[in-house]
Amino acid sequence: MSAAASYTAALPVLEFPAGVDTRWETEKRMVWNQKQHTSEEHEFVYETSWIAELGVWRRFLRSQRQLKS
Repeated sequence: MSAAASYTAALPVLEFPAGVDTRWETEKRMVWNQKQHTSEEHEFVYETSWIAELGVWRRFLRSQRQLKS
């Protein structure tokens, strides 16, 4: 009887390429509050940077908050 061996290779996790020209962008937008059936003004903060290796811009939402009236 031969036992079948199982082998799983673990691949290293590559980091996302480092961006250049990183900046923070803030947008204020009206958002619908479904529970209260009202429009609210929210502030969204994005991190934006150019990824040279991919030739694209990347944009991540970093924070969101409701603005007080």
